Amino acid sequence: MAGRVRPFLTIHPHTSLPVVTTVHQKSPLKPSAAKMATGGTEGRASFSTKVIDSHLHVWASPAEAEEKYPYFPGQEPTLPGDVDFLLQCMDEAGVDGALIVQPINHKFDHSLVTSILKKYPTKFAGCCLANAAEDGSGIEKLEQLVLKDGFRAVRFNPYLWPSGQKMTNEVGKALFSKAGELGVPVGFMCMKGLNLHISEIEELCKEFPSTVVLLDHLAFCKPPLNDEDSRTFSELLRLSRYPQVYVKLSALFRVSRMPFPYLDLSDLLSKLITHYGVNRIMWGSDFPFVVPECGYKGAKDALSLIAEQVPVASSELEWLMGRTVGKLFPNCWV
Repeated sequence: MAGRVRPFLTIHPHTSLPVVTTVHQKSPLKPSAAKMATGGTEGRASFSTKVIDSHLHVWASPAEAEEKYPYFPGQEPTLPGDVDFLLQCMDEAGVDGALIVQPINHKFDHSLVTSILKKYPTKFAGCCLANAAEDGSGIEKLEQLVLKDGFRAVRFNPYLWPSGQKMTNEVGKALFSKAGELGVPVGFMCMKGLNLHISEIEELCKEFPSTVVLLDHLAFCKPPLNDEDSRTFSELLRLSRYPQVYVKLSALFRVSRMPFPYLDLSDLLSKLITHYGVNRIMWGSDFPFVVPECGYKGAKDALSLIAEQVPVASSELEWLMGRTVGKLFPNCWV
């Protein structure tokens, strides 16, 4: 793969966050990434920086839900996702910290995640859920969740916007602007397809260039099978022209068309690195949904095995496995 475009790290002058330009150079020698896919303490020893999961969820156990943290009606979970189970999985996999994304199971009630952030302040950071209520109350709530409760990011779920409205409506722009003002990235969940939301994301990026953007789960782009798939993935690549945009290489089981270890994603990863650079891409598991798919440790192993196919140098793999998210959320995992 000689001559592949490689990233060159610079600092964005407005956000003080790492961004990338590209230069042509020969690809590095293929690393033994499979050795880095080991779990437990051996897995930790393979990386010189902490391994951080950029995307997972927690919700109350049935007992906790009954006593203190009720599920949102109709959103009762079908999988165990309590924090004790998560901590066990992280320990077994050699994962040092994580960004907890507020689950739909508790919707806008952030009390459970808030309690976990307070109990494990050096283990977890939090991503709250934006409330796009037409009365604008979600804007003040976002400020409270960040300044009082310590959340470090906010998720835009377009399917929670008022019926018929877009994320670029008045409230959406106010929320996006406020996130930039507070210094918290905005994660986009494009579950029904990036092509449905690309114009909204671009409009927000252009109007508010200081607000950092996270695209959850490769913006739900799968390895292309047809022209429409190819166009959508090209749109994902073109979003790299906005320095504020980062990609979560997360929930691999959702975006791959193959079983574990999801090796059909290697070509997508190669193209993402070419356009974004490793310092704008971050691994995430999507716990607990990943557990019945390949196990939590398998989620970590898969990325190393995919990266081996590209190939990705060990120093680059460290960006994917923790350095990128660590730079975006400084002082979270110390």
